Amino acid sequence: MNNEYKNLLSPLTIKHMTLRNRVMMCPMGTNYGEQNGEMSFLHIDYYEQRAKGGTGLLMIENTSVYSPQGSNGTTQLRIDQDSYITRLYKLCERVHKQGACIGIQINHAGASAMSSRINMQPVSASNIPSKDGGEIPIPLTKDEIIFIAKKYGEAAKRAQMAGFDCVEIHAGHSYLISQFLSPTTNNRTDEFGGSIENRTRFARMVIDEVRKNVGPFFPIFLRISADELVEGGNTLDDVLKYLEFLNDDVDVFDVSCGLNSSIQYQIDSNYFPDGWRSYMAKAVKEKFKKPCVSMGNIRDPKVAEQILSENHADIIGMGRGLIADPEWVNKVSTNREDELRKCISCNIGCAGNRIMLNRPIRCTVNPSVNEGENYLNTKIKKPCNVVVIGGGTAGMEAACTASEVGCTTFLIEKQDHLGGLATDISKIPDKKRLADFPNYLINRTNKLNNLFVFKNTEADIDFIKNLKPNIIVNATGSTPLLPPIKGLHDYVDKDGSKVSSINNMIKNISDYPEDLLGKSVIIIGGGAVGLDVMEFFAKRNASVTVVEKMPIIGNGLDPVTKADTFSTMKKHNVKKLTNTSLLEVKEDFFYVELESGEKKDLFFDYGFVCLGMKSNNSIFDELKNHFTDEVEILNIGDSFRARRIIEGVFEGRNILNTLSRLNYLDSINI
Repeated sequence: MNNEYKNLLSPLTIKHMTLRNRVMMCPMGTNYGEQNGEMSFLHIDYYEQRAKGGTGLLMIENTSVYSPQGSNGTTQLRIDQDSYITRLYKLCERVHKQGACIGIQINHAGASAMSSRINMQPVSASNIPSKDGGEIPIPLTKDEIIFIAKKYGEAAKRAQMAGFDCVEIHAGHSYLISQFLSPTTNNRTDEFGGSIENRTRFARMVIDEVRKNVGPFFPIFLRISADELVEGGNTLDDVLKYLEFLNDDVDVFDVSCGLNSSIQYQIDSNYFPDGWRSYMAKAVKEKFKKPCVSMGNIRDPKVAEQILSENHADIIGMGRGLIADPEWVNKVSTNREDELRKCISCNIGCAGNRIMLNRPIRCTVNPSVNEGENYLNTKIKKPCNVVVIGGGTAGMEAACTASEVGCTTFLIEKQDHLGGLATDISKIPDKKRLADFPNYLINRTNKLNNLFVFKNTEADIDFIKNLKPNIIVNATGSTPLLPPIKGLHDYVDKDGSKVSSINNMIKNISDYPEDLLGKSVIIIGGGAVGLDVMEFFAKRNASVTVVEKMPIIGNGLDPVTKADTFSTMKKHNVKKLTNTSLLEVKEDFFYVELESGEKKDLFFDYGFVCLGMKSNNSIFDELKNHFTDEVEILNIGDSFRARRIIEGVFEGRNILNTLSRLNYLDSINI
């Protein structure tokens, strides 16, 4: 065992359950379930990977106690009938074989359900939507409340029968119990509304029903939003008061935070530091003297150890971090921290896919969320030289993957460093976590003896020919999109000019004053790049205006980033001009046409043109012209089409498919 992490890697006994270490996989929806609510074998493989990786306790994602009324997803797991026990039993059996403990979170969505998915109007404590623009629910009657509480108890009994080691009641995050607890969604005047005691009555009934069904020795976890972080919502002090009514028969408090309308705190935005909310768990632990789970962007094992050693919590909750790296615990325990593939909290493949697009989850930094990394046990059948042009995240993933299966691999990068746009963007203070991914890939390249890296090198045809390639991967990335708008090319990124692209802004990022009060910043483009610039300057007190040609700002952003971005814009009074076109660029103003048809000069101290990125694939056609059909030429990542990191990384890993198709590698499940 790594003695540096003696608390993190030490066992913990809770009633009849003993965890081998203090890492718990937090419950997170996956959209891996079958259409009937049954657990799929894909699902089981996913959890088994994390158990193999050394995780102490896996808490399975929220599972419906009463469907369809209480369901919050199209493929959400169910535990409201005995027929679901069989597949859940198989899950528990597979996880236990790997030495991990396993629990299941039971839940009723209440007003967070959608009528389009459950084919009925959602229910809740009151007729108040659980989020802005949400559906108006039907208030539950007393008899219905009693009925649903019993459903929780029955579900807990099924969990016990299926072989789970514990059960977690979800009482946070704007689900039904939370809707009773929060004054923002409970305006009842009967015994279930008003006072703290009344608002906790339903939760108390649920806990009592669960305990009655599972007996005295089966651990019960209660997940709470310890601070709702919304106007008029429960504060930490309020929650400490209401937990006095819920403390009995709860063995562990799983201390989360946030509601639907503060989702950027519930599913942490990327700029929050590791363990930022451990103070909440500490407050609960100190008052109630019970084990507590703390989470919140915990990627660094040193931070996890510190939280435990300072007695803020007893268990470290990791959610997205274990999607990114199922082997997190094993790597920490065997002194392989430099191999950790840390989650960058981008929320694209997980929250973005599941919440916004109703897709199964994926991961920007882990292209094998489901399949694992069995390819590492496979080697090529005959020699193969692979040349990768471009050392960004897509190119490095392709180069590392090819090298790992035995190819002699050459990585050519024209700059003096690897990482591409991800490394550059990470220089923006709120984006510094992004650097963890290229740093991981760089560490990976350094450990591969058959991977040769050429930096400060232009990939010309003669140089590539000398490497005798069998496969060439073009991963030359993207550059800012600068359309032929009058004056734009005369001013953008010129010496002494006030007009910059994102590349030039990052290049000079250390030159901008910390306080820009009284300075005007105009940003052309309200997509992801423009909004990164907006956050940087708005937080430095500049007067910021975002100009967007489309009707909405932030189109395509994941729900967490979108919520946080709009909150930042509101807090800093950022002006928004949608349906507005840039007509001309001048020295110190943009000439635009507003939605109304009015044409106007927007004067600035700093002007930025952030109209997205375009592929930089100038060498691709040259490669095709100079190499015969015997050399396979691939174009991946942004050099194929400017997109996000996640697409490029998937395409980089897909070099395995090319190797298989060309008979260098036996077909494997990737």
